[in-house]
Parts: sequence; structure tokens; C-alpha cells
Amino acid sequence: MTVTIKDVAKKAGVSPSTVSRVLSNHPRISLETSRKVKAIMEDMGYTPNMMAKSLVSKTTNSICFSLPKPAEELFSNLFFMELIRGIVTQASRSGYDVLISSGANEKEELEAVSRLLKGRRVDGVILLYSRTDDAVIDFLESNDYPFVLVGRSDRYENILSVDNDNVMAAYDATNHLISMGHERIGFVSGPPNLIVSRDRLAGYRKALQNSGLEMRDEWIVEGEFLQDSGYRAMSFFMNLPNRPTALVAVDDMVSFGILRGLNELKYKVPDDLAIVSFNNIPLSELSSPPISSIDIGIYHLGYTASQVLIQNIKSPNHDAGYTNRFVIPHRLIVRESSMYSHAKNKTE
Repeated sequence: MTVTIKDVAKKAGVSPSTVSRVLSNHPRISLETSRKVKAIMEDMGYTPNMMAKSLVSKTTNSICFSLPKPAEELFSNLFFMELIRGIVTQASRSGYDVLISSGANEKEELEAVSRLLKGRRVDGVILLYSRTDDAVIDFLESNDYPFVLVGRSDRYENILSVDNDNVMAAYDATNHLISMGHERIGFVSGPPNLIVSRDRLAGYRKALQNSGLEMRDEWIVEGEFLQDSGYRAMSFFMNLPNRPTALVAVDDMVSFGILRGLNELKYKVPDDLAIVSFNNIPLSELSSPPISSIDIGIYHLGYTASQVLIQNIKSPNHDAGYTNRFVIPHRLIVRESSMYSHAKNKTE
């Protein structure tokens, strides 16, 4: 038999409205009463009707994160798994459930997010990365829905966002290779419509420019955040008459593809080609050789995104000192893939 609020109220010797206020953490309810009612709820096995509660409070205590590609593709990249772990951990601690919204393209992604918000199934949205022109952000901003962007937006400077300084991160990665004696350094980028790809490419260019090193268009290859992109890029680079001796890869998964291709062709890392990549997922340390990688604090990106979104849902009216952009620090983890100080830049 289902236990109701009236059953709990009768046993506690309070009114049903008092039980409802305990459930919503109403400030007028004393700590003693709250503890007593909650103990009785637990003893009786009472479970709140969240749908009924949301109708009264006009909140769902749920958020969603939006996947910009099919879930099966993104979940193959451990970056997203770690990001989501941070999101779910913080949301759970705040008493929020997490839903997944996904689409095979931008149109489907927008439709999925719209259904959840217009149907009042979630209170807010976390976008997992940012495009230069983004219809989902346009929709959320124009309808004043709570959301946070993992990344940054050129068009909307005042939206809630959690990001790294990706320009500086790529600058540091490239400078490390320069410090190892490399002068011919290539870059394997991500999709050009993503701001993270553009920012990391800008950091790479800035490091070369500041060091007076040559930049060549053929040393920059665009792709996806997938192993296959690294594999294809490696094939292209190693067939150039004046190939790079080192690469900056936009993502650890891309660097795994580079390693696979180099191994098939019997090239050695870092002797024949040094590599630095991004994200520092656990497998980067376990690869052969271990990969130097920029640790961007993936878990903290997700945790902070969840935290600031829920804070915004609970307190949409901010104080004068409110911060809307949160930057997670990065650090370079140097491993065997880039530890080569005798780069053969001039004789090959």
C-alpha cells in the first residue's frame, strides 16, 4: 500500500501542509520538526511524488546535458565520460537528477532540448561544447532558459560559461615542443566550427610566431575528435617532403590514432615524431609510449558547470559582484612522447 503525505502527517501529529513544507525545506519549519517528520518518512518508506511536487513548486529538480552528436560516438571519447561524471556527481549532491539530450545534428539537438524545456521536464541545460554559430544557444538565450556552456561564446559574452584558457593551453603545449629543440611543428585540429578548435589553433600559431618559427598551411590538418582523424593526419604528415618533427594534437583520442599509424609504419615516438595533446585522460598515461598532455581538469569542468547552473536555477537574480565566466586552470603533464631534445629539424 502506498504511503501518502496524510499518513506521514497523522503519525507525526502535524498537518499535511507541514509535511509538504518539510519536503520543500521551508525556512519556517523548525529543525526539530523537520528531523522528526523526515525520520517518520524513512520509517514508513514514504517516497515523494516528484511530479506533483513540481506542479506546486514549478521546478523539477532535474537538469540535462545536451550531446552535440550521437551518444554512441561521444561516449567512445573518455573526455565526455569524465565531464559527465563531474556533472552527475555535483547534481546528485545538490538533489538534482540528470537527463541526457542528444541529436545527430544541430537541428535534432535543438528539437530535443526544446521538448525537455517546453515540457517542463528539466529546469536547465548544460551544453557540452560551443560552436561559432549555435542555434541551441540562440534558442536558450532568446527564451531566457537557465543554461551553462562548457566553452565560451563570441556572440553572447554574458552567458554562464565554464571553460579553460585554450589559447594559453595550446601556447604552452607548443612552447614545450620548442623547448625540446623542435622547429617544424604541426597541428592536428578539430572541426573548424568549434571555438575550442579555433582557440587552440590560435595558441599554436602564437607560440610559433613569438619564437620566430615557420608556419606552413600544410602543417595544419583539420578533423574530428576521433582516433581516425589522427590516423589520417599522420599518413598525410609523414608523406610530406618537409614534414614536421613534432605535432600538437587537439585531443588525446586524436593522438592515439597518430600513434597507431606511426606504429604501423615502424616510426618511433618521440625519435621520429614527438607528440603533445590535450585532456590528459587516463589512457594517455597508459599508451605506448605515454603521451604528454595538457590536463584541463575535465572533472572540474563538469562539476563546476553543474554547480553554477543549479545555483542560477535557485537564485536567478544575482548580486552586483556576480561572475558569469569560470576558467578552470590547465597544466602540462610531460611524458615520454615529447621528451626528445635532439630534434632533427634541419637535416631531414
